[in-house]
Amino acid sequence: MSKNVAEFFACDVFNDEVMKARLPKPVYKAMTKTRKMGTPLDPTYADVVANAIKDWAIEHGATHYTHWFQPMTGSTAEKHDSFISPTDNGMIIMNFSGKELVKGEPDASSFPSGGLRETCSARGYTAWDPTSYCFVKEGSLYIPTVFVSYTGEALDKKTPLLRSMDVLSTQAIRILRLFGNTTATKVTSTVGPEQEYFLIDKKMYDQREDLIMTGRTLFGAMPPKGQELEDQYFANLKPRIAAYMADLDEALWKVGVFATTKHNEVAPAQHEMAPIFTTTNIATDQNELAMEVMEKISLKHGLVCLLHEKPFDGVNGSGKHNNWSMGTNDGQNLLDPGSTPMENMQFLTFLCAVIKGIDEYADLLRISAASAGNDHRLGANEAPPAIISIFMGEELQGVLDALEAGTSYKSESKVFEIGVDSLPAFPKDSTDRNRTSPFAFTGNRFEFRMVGSSDNIGCPNFQLNTIVAGELCEIADKMEGVPADKFDEELKKLLVSIIKEHKRIIFNGNGYSQEWVEEAERRGLPNFRSTVDCVPHYSDPKNVALYEKFGVLSKAEIDARVDIQLDNYAKTINIEALTMIDMAKKKYIPVCISYAKELCDTISAKTSLDICACVEKDLVSKVSDLTKKAYDATAKLEEVTAAAAAKDSCILEMAKSYRYDVIPVMDELRAAIDALEIITPSEKWPVPAYSDIIFNV
Repeated sequence: MSKNVAEFFACDVFNDEVMKARLPKPVYKAMTKTRKMGTPLDPTYADVVANAIKDWAIEHGATHYTHWFQPMTGSTAEKHDSFISPTDNGMIIMNFSGKELVKGEPDASSFPSGGLRETCSARGYTAWDPTSYCFVKEGSLYIPTVFVSYTGEALDKKTPLLRSMDVLSTQAIRILRLFGNTTATKVTSTVGPEQEYFLIDKKMYDQREDLIMTGRTLFGAMPPKGQELEDQYFANLKPRIAAYMADLDEALWKVGVFATTKHNEVAPAQHEMAPIFTTTNIATDQNELAMEVMEKISLKHGLVCLLHEKPFDGVNGSGKHNNWSMGTNDGQNLLDPGSTPMENMQFLTFLCAVIKGIDEYADLLRISAASAGNDHRLGANEAPPAIISIFMGEELQGVLDALEAGTSYKSESKVFEIGVDSLPAFPKDSTDRNRTSPFAFTGNRFEFRMVGSSDNIGCPNFQLNTIVAGELCEIADKMEGVPADKFDEELKKLLVSIIKEHKRIIFNGNGYSQEWVEEAERRGLPNFRSTVDCVPHYSDPKNVALYEKFGVLSKAEIDARVDIQLDNYAKTINIEALTMIDMAKKKYIPVCISYAKELCDTISAKTSLDICACVEKDLVSKVSDLTKKAYDATAKLEEVTAAAAAKDSCILEMAKSYRYDVIPVMDELRAAIDALEIITPSEKWPVPAYSDIIFNV
């Protein structure tokens, strides 16, 4: 590191400190009020802000600006325009207007819209989001924006997130007022997304068509050693990885990303980066930026960063643990139980709202983490199962049980003693960590562990915000008219009824066990094993009613997201199937035929010399049999893939065909090729093996 982190952190960000120094006092105050309270910015200030941002950006090496947005493609989008403006003498000046800051016009029909936009009605708008800081990167000023259609529909991930944040704040403030809090004026959801990823050598990557085309290996036999010894987790960083992580930290810190934790993960070549908590909107922007920077920095080190949820079969996949909470602008964490949670009725009210919401809208949370990539990871004893449940932990479970039973619960301060005199004792946490739970309470927040490593966290967080806002609204509606002398009694009755009705969603045991699958079924909890199973429920009447009630999404916007998600799923599987066919026909089958010929030539030579060729005969029989299986599976895969693609008149039927017709044949082809890899000499194999890829960094 060239200098002290504090000296260069956020040096490329137009943040509050820069605004205060460069904006006139009234404009700065208005910007601060917009960022902190969500109040609209006076349009007359736009030119002043734009000019200040332009001057600052040019000083930081920017020649262009871009409206940076998050369309439904699953990644970010940007179009760069220069600051130059021609003058009468054939020269230029550097110019940037308030209009250019506030509004852009990308082609809405060229992004996924689920039928909301067509080429004949292509206009769309990007609109500046002043609650997220602008920054300079690679010679351009990046302006965080939302993306909406000409008729106002949300075409991105950010718009519903911002809407949900406003809704959550409004409903949470209603609850706080019931408890006498008159100082808090805004509640904000916060998140800290733990980002898992793989790093592999680029030379190996370049030889794998499947990695290039799909982000994961479609073929590959497991090497003798994988993660069985559990020796990769938190292990000493290899020099090449340490150098990458150091460069990554510096690059992220310069653009204001609060990267704080880095370590090796469970699988070989797998790692994690985790940031400090910040507001959900900024955390979403920063996570999208972080994924981009991670991929670019890796190339500078001769590496490739893989963000796919399951790049290698047989070892752990990657998730993005979404640590979600709520905080007030007067300093309260609304999910902090305090030292006496049984007496903390405000905390219990917010907690019960979460419990009720997760039970009633488990399908929405599952949908928020649904993708073709994540289907490989969920329920694979490395990630939570596809069944949504909540882990509470021993103390909170005791509090809820006591509340339901009408008894008292006394929290006991526990000290953890190691048993070595020279080592200090320290307070024991009130809850263990349940890594098998998809939605676990971890002290003062909930950790939603189901989110996939490549996902945009805007989706799960706008779902969470809206779900909890809906439940807080119901509680406020019931309690706002209750007389003060009956408030405590009526609130307890309401919370007890919520616990009794929705405690089925709470499960503190092993989520990986088959017993839990059976128990969840008895409880009536949904188990959507794949994307195709859960996504159609997005437009269930109860879900549409929730989103339309608060203006987060309209029925048309929901239906569009169903189509986009299913279409993306179908296209992903189609690309994978076509890649498998291509690799099987051009690489694997020809190599195996050639190897069989060599074995036959050896058999012929040995037989002519009256030498036993039994080993070669056995090998050529196995190679020929497996090659035939691979050949037949390839032909069958071509057939079922074409049949699935032909069902494009109904997106759901097409997606189902890819899930239930195409994927099983893909598995057949992989099984045959992987078996051939085991018995074929490594020098003849056409692509690098797993052992070369995951252990060669």
